Amino acid sequence: MDAFPSIYHHGAADGVTGSCHRLQIASDRALLVDCGIFQGQDAEHLDNIEQHTVRFPVDDVLALIVTHVHIDHIGRLPYLFAAGYRGPIICSVPSARLLPLVIEDALKVGFTRDAALIQRFLAEVETRLVPLDYKVWHTLVDDTRHRIRVKLKRAGHILGSAYVEVDSVDHGTGRSQRTVFSGDLGAPHAPLLPAPKPPYRADVLVLETTYGDRRHENRTNRRACLKAAIDRALANDGTVIIPAFSIGRTQELLYELEGLVHQARSRRWRDLEIIVDSPLAARFTAVYRELKPWWDAEAHRRLRAGRHPLDFDNLYTVDSHQDHEQTVDYLARTGRPAVVIAASGMAAGGRVVNYLKRMLGDERHCVLFTGYQAAGTPGRVIQQHGPHGGWVELDGERVDIRARVETVGGYSAHADQNDLLNFIRRMRHPPREVRLVHGEPDVQRAFKARIEAWAAEAGHPVIVSLARQAPTLRVDTPA
Repeated sequence: MDAFPSIYHHGAADGVTGSCHRLQIASDRALLVDCGIFQGQDAEHLDNIEQHTVRFPVDDVLALIVTHVHIDHIGRLPYLFAAGYRGPIICSVPSARLLPLVIEDALKVGFTRDAALIQRFLAEVETRLVPLDYKVWHTLVDDTRHRIRVKLKRAGHILGSAYVEVDSVDHGTGRSQRTVFSGDLGAPHAPLLPAPKPPYRADVLVLETTYGDRRHENRTNRRACLKAAIDRALANDGTVIIPAFSIGRTQELLYELEGLVHQARSRRWRDLEIIVDSPLAARFTAVYRELKPWWDAEAHRRLRAGRHPLDFDNLYTVDSHQDHEQTVDYLARTGRPAVVIAASGMAAGGRVVNYLKRMLGDERHCVLFTGYQAAGTPGRVIQQHGPHGGWVELDGERVDIRARVETVGGYSAHADQNDLLNFIRRMRHPPREVRLVHGEPDVQRAFKARIEAWAAEAGHPVIVSLARQAPTLRVDTPA
């Protein structure tokens, strides 16, 4: 007989993408935390929708809880609906504003361009959304069998991101458990976002490990590193190409660039064009502006000073595909100094690919990575082989890399090893069990050893395990 609660992983078990975790509270009652698509090396067959088909049962799922709206955490939502899921979608208030935009884009890219079909699906999503305020318990079930409550707390990863606390009580056995799902945790000092604070306690913690084997560069110096990288490109009369996801990273970079332009003394910086070439990113940025109440204290100080960190004079947005093509051609031909932020963040598609195809072979330009590049993505290839005169395949073409390739690690939206460990050890009552997810296997093993070393030194008994992909589950119907 299975012991409940139990945890199963339908993604991001021994990889970084496809987050989907199942808390089985009884044979006929479960919660699902995230349901994202696989990317890069985690994908079994690229461009094959079969890999994203939901093969696990959904009839017993009481609710889908969304930690944040990145595609590797919510991209399988259409497949979840297709599998028959009809329950609520619980998320933070900002995520409820952003989620429909992400899903609309995912439908256009992976399913259909039929506007009527897309609108029908989005209308269905809207009826299912249950936005929750942070730090407030929400009761899902309270009957003779169970009491199940959930609470969201700020995770500091992107606007609206949350980690999830689940309180479950089995009235029949008297067993209770506090289960915490970290989602993606941000690092301290992230632009626009307050740093995540650990929960008071956890019995079982499901923890991401994206950067569980390393420390970030000094985040307080990240703006200086960003400025230095752009200065080097400007000295070459080149364009700085920054692959960035449309939500989260784009807005953080705009915030930092506004600060650099505001403080600039040189005319070259004051006249520097900051180009966002992504209609989706522009829509997200507009919503970010509307969600000012969830910005951090520093951002509010800028607003009170009359500055507009996401809407400043040097900022230009490229909308139409024709304008995109003209911008790529103009910058590639003229070498006019500019900073271009374009999706996707791992250079696996989107408009940034056209910039890379035209500019990677020209040493005047610079490709600047500010976020994690998953194994198997073009971004990882450029990052690894670019500094050595390598090449990358883009849209089936071999493109030699002569442009400068730089990485500013202080901009990672993920907590590093020390931040992740602090999330555990700063709890008043640390967990008895930690399940590591959302990381490459070597990284998970390295972080497991780090937790165990801390636990031994602190005298805290803890079981640390590496998550593994769950088989297709059979759900029994109680007699």
